[in-house]
Amino acid sequence: MDPDVLKAMYRRWLHEEWGAGDYAVAEELIAEDLVDHNPLPGQPPGRAGEVWTAQMIRRAFPDAAFRADVVISDGEYVIGRWTMTATNTGPFDLFSLPPTGRPVTMTGQEIFRVRDGRFAEVWHQEDVGGMLTALGLEPPQVLMRLAARRSARQYRRQKARPAPA
Repeated sequence: MDPDVLKAMYRRWLHEEWGAGDYAVAEELIAEDLVDHNPLPGQPPGRAGEVWTAQMIRRAFPDAAFRADVVISDGEYVIGRWTMTATNTGPFDLFSLPPTGRPVTMTGQEIFRVRDGRFAEVWHQEDVGGMLTALGLEPPQVLMRLAARRSARQYRRQKARPAPA
């Protein structure tokens, strides 16, 4: 696929879905069976999980504005780094936290692999610790709670798998 088309798709995803809350754009840009290689606890699979995450962030930060800092593509992958500025005026469901009213600047990046003109796989990383610090929260305690939930879930999954023969 044309690298410039992929870069435009990334910017559209970032600004329209995440920045403006237009979740219908996900139907055009995200494969229904999107594979998220590092999903959040409780995140549904596929496109539905990607929209679920965007909705959760927009509930916590209704005025979120996203800036694409860097966008690179080779025709199969598109890589983007962004900066979000926002104010926490809604509940932050992921951490079960009430609004703080504080402004925050957060950065993150994604690597999307494209299949049939849609984002099919994603690897991402966000500066959650920096965001929590900006909100006046104790990142180590909150992140440890989140990590414990994720570890317990992964342990349950492994236990449910049949042993290799």
